[in-house]
Amino acid sequence: MSNLYENLTGIENNFIELYGVKDSPEQKARYERCFYAFKNRFGVEKAYIASSGGRVEICGNHTDHNGGKAIVAAVSLDSLAFFLPVSGDDITIYSEGYGEIKVPIYKEFNGSKGTSAALVYGVLRAFTDHGYKIGGFNAYVSSNVLSGSGVSSSASFEVLICEILNFLYNDGKVSQYEKALFSQYAENVYFGKPCGLLDQTAISFGGLKMLDFKDEKKIEVTEINDDLSDYTVVLINTGGSHAGLTDEYASIPKEMKDVAKCFGKKRLIEISENKFYEGLEKGQVKASDRAINRAIHFYEENRRVENCSKALNGKNYNIFLQQIRDSGISSLCKLQNCYVAGKTEQAIPKSLFISSKFLKDGANRVHGGGFAGTILNIIKNSDLDYFLTKCSAYFGSENVFPLKIRSVGAKVL
Repeated sequence: MSNLYENLTGIENNFIELYGVKDSPEQKARYERCFYAFKNRFGVEKAYIASSGGRVEICGNHTDHNGGKAIVAAVSLDSLAFFLPVSGDDITIYSEGYGEIKVPIYKEFNGSKGTSAALVYGVLRAFTDHGYKIGGFNAYVSSNVLSGSGVSSSASFEVLICEILNFLYNDGKVSQYEKALFSQYAENVYFGKPCGLLDQTAISFGGLKMLDFKDEKKIEVTEINDDLSDYTVVLINTGGSHAGLTDEYASIPKEMKDVAKCFGKKRLIEISENKFYEGLEKGQVKASDRAINRAIHFYEENRRVENCSKALNGKNYNIFLQQIRDSGISSLCKLQNCYVAGKTEQAIPKSLFISSKFLKDGANRVHGGGFAGTILNIIKNSDLDYFLTKCSAYFGSENVFPLKIRSVGAKVL
């Protein structure tokens, strides 16, 4: 563990793989600010540095919960930690903008769910339950992974804690997949959010990946040999609120599984597309029209994910972008997760329609769970300034986020 930083000379050597740029005055200033804040807070002169990215879903909208496929990517937003081990039995983390938390590593957790401390404690228990070592450390954390914007701020933080423990106490032996599993455990059991594994897997592995959720016990992760370097992913925050939408989100996996039950199965992936249509023809599918539409989206979206993967590996961006456009139309019309029925607020469709005026040869679609939150736009670099200028005028520059693909997972620099 010789990579202790006493100053940040040469730190930009990491920026290409983390942020997709060779140089970033903004990031260098951020690193300097956090480095000196860490030293002043904990009274030390050196630190290790760890980074854990955010993530986006490129294609595969609402497929994971029924055993489908998705293309995900780690992105250039990150949770950044300056840290050092300590001899005591506490983890002390000062999180920029949120304050300090202290977690005693060997005591039972008696705090509240839904907190950063709960996530840290959950990761600790996952490590010990699987035979890995834990220990104390001090850390100063800065995160620009936007909370509530579908880029998985909590998963980024969880995987960051996993990587710090992996580096300090386990000689890097904890695998990328285990870090994802331990992070999901922390979020499910201690934080109290019943999330799947998509977010944590994307962040832990990094790069552009196709995930296959057919096996409920283990996700199949396939590398995509492209980094979309000629394009920029732009998220637009539509301003909608997720409050009160729990039933809307829950209805999607439930209705797809209702269709599967008509065939005596648990998930749609267990029924071939041909069998599904045969069942429709024979009147076997006793489910609502919306549930049937959502099932049709599932089968077609799985094909789009495979087509996207092939197109990206072959660098056929015209096919790739058309699949993204088709995915967006399907989410709007078949999956129906772009607005809440009966409500006049339709921020997602409105934002899609407005931003599409400035896409040129790009593509857009709803991002993530839908109903509120963000939309995803894929823009050729040569058209980026025009797109950002126009969309910032409509949505405000504070709601328009250009992102690059991050080529690595969580790591100590």
